[in-house]
Amino acid sequence: MNTADAKRILEAVLLCSSQPMQLRELRALFDGALGADTLKSLLLQLQQDWQQRGLELVQVASGWRFQSRPQMREFLDRLQPEKPSRYSRAALETLAIIAYRQPVTRGDIEDIRGVAVNSLIIKQLEDRGWVEAIGYRESAGRPALLATTRQFLDDLGLQSLSQLPALESPSEPSGALQVLQTLASVVPDDGLPTMTPISPQVH
Repeated sequence: MNTADAKRILEAVLLCSSQPMQLRELRALFDGALGADTLKSLLLQLQQDWQQRGLELVQVASGWRFQSRPQMREFLDRLQPEKPSRYSRAALETLAIIAYRQPVTRGDIEDIRGVAVNSLIIKQLEDRGWVEAIGYRESAGRPALLATTRQFLDDLGLQSLSQLPALESPSEPSGALQVLQTLASVVPDDGLPTMTPISPQVH
C-alpha cells in the first residue's frame, strides 16, 4: 500500500470516529503491514496537510482525533444560539484545585478554598467524566483521593497533565481557575469545549 492510500484511510477513519483512536487501533486497519513509526509519520504528515483548514488533527490522552480549531468556536456557536447553563465558579475552582494538586481529598479542597465543598459539585464533575476517586487516604475516615481523568485531558485537548500551564502559586485556586476557564472557554453543562471534535457519523 502506498503512502497516499494509507493517509486516505487514516483520514476517513479519524474523521468518522466519535472517539480518539490509539495507535494500536489504527495499526489494526493495516493488518500489521505498517509499523508504529511509519504510522506516526503518516499521522504527522496528515496533521500538516490540514494546517490551513477549519479542522485539525491532534493527539490527546486517548489517542488521535480531528477537532474544530478554537477560531471556529464563534461560528459553531451560531448553530446553537441558545446558550446552555454554565458551570458555577465553585465547580470550576474545585476542578482547578483537583487538576493542579491531585490526588486530593475533599478536605484538602476545603482547606485551599476556605469554604465547604458541596457534594453535588463533586458529583457533577464525576458525572461529567472529569474527576474520579483513585483510592483512599490512610487517615481518619479514609477519605477518597480525587484526581482528573483521561476524559478531562481529552476535552481540554491535552495529552498529559504536564501540558497544563504552570502556575506561579499552585496552592492559589484563582490562578488555576483562570487557566481552566481559558482552556475550556467555561465549559457548558451539556456541551464540550471548543476543542471537541466535529466528526461526521457513518450511517
